[in-house]
Amino acid sequence: MTTTRAVQVTEPGKGLELVERELREPGRGEVRVRVEACGVCHSDAFTVEGHMPGIEYPRVPGHEIAGTIEAVGEGVDPWAAGQRVGVGWFGGNCGHCDECRRGDLISCENGLVPGIAYDGGYADHVIVPQSALASIPDELSAEDAAPLLCAGITTFNSLRESGARPGDLVAILGIGGLGHLGVQYARRMGFETVAIARGTDKEQRAKDLGAHHYIDSTAGDVAEALQALGGAQTILATVTAPDAMSAAVGGLRPRGRMVVVGASADPMQIPPFALIPGSTGVVGHASGTSKDSEDTMRFSALQDVRPTIETYPLEQAAEGYARMMSGDARFRVVLTTGG
Repeated sequence: MTTTRAVQVTEPGKGLELVERELREPGRGEVRVRVEACGVCHSDAFTVEGHMPGIEYPRVPGHEIAGTIEAVGEGVDPWAAGQRVGVGWFGGNCGHCDECRRGDLISCENGLVPGIAYDGGYADHVIVPQSALASIPDELSAEDAAPLLCAGITTFNSLRESGARPGDLVAILGIGGLGHLGVQYARRMGFETVAIARGTDKEQRAKDLGAHHYIDSTAGDVAEALQALGGAQTILATVTAPDAMSAAVGGLRPRGRMVVVGASADPMQIPPFALIPGSTGVVGHASGTSKDSEDTMRFSALQDVRPTIETYPLEQAAEGYARMMSGDARFRVVLTTGG
């Protein structure tokens, strides 16, 4: 085999095209992964639409990659051909910046993201640094593992580092691609779980996923509804609507925290006095390292957490991407290669 299929963006805003590319060997410290599945994420728009400066085109998007190691370069240890691996948003770190030297690898000043810094997983093969690899448990299919490498790790890691303890009231704001996993993780971590979404159409689904309570944000004041339940220790904000986040902050119990993982460029409107009396706070949370991805997948396998997905073959990547960006997908789109 001398060539491989890839779906690339030739220049921002020009869409996706399926091409044949030369299949290259991995360099020192790199591995070549035979992709079996790659999740489609809203942040793939950074590459497709050119929302992030410095991307070199043509570029292959995709940072929710699940597959099998096919070849290893010099100096790679302990990874070997035949191992099942995943690669998420964390696609490697420099090892020499101040944050890396302090052990905070996800905050690396020169951090690499597949599909942005180098070609990603909308392809039959991808070459990645060995530091980006996470082992996939046997219990997870490639299609289920792929979304866990971004949506999964983002919600799992933020909840386990939120400060909430088993039995605490934890609210998941938004029941979509991130939130439907957040509800599952919160329930299985032992939290009294509240799902918050617009309307009543997601109520039964949220409860099937494990929510103890459901709040329809269109039916009344979300903060008052949370306080009626005793106040939330943690609100995990998975929506990309800052107004919805602002409306929920008042539902925190004293010293509670809203953890923001829904990316938006629009400002949140929160008066300082809303935070001071209860010493509450609003913080962001990045996804996590490749080891955090392993923890996420292991917990998911152990506790039977699975994403709800729609699959498209690689040659229909454009349709799958459009489906995800439309907001109509339930709840994640995954491209499959047949590998």
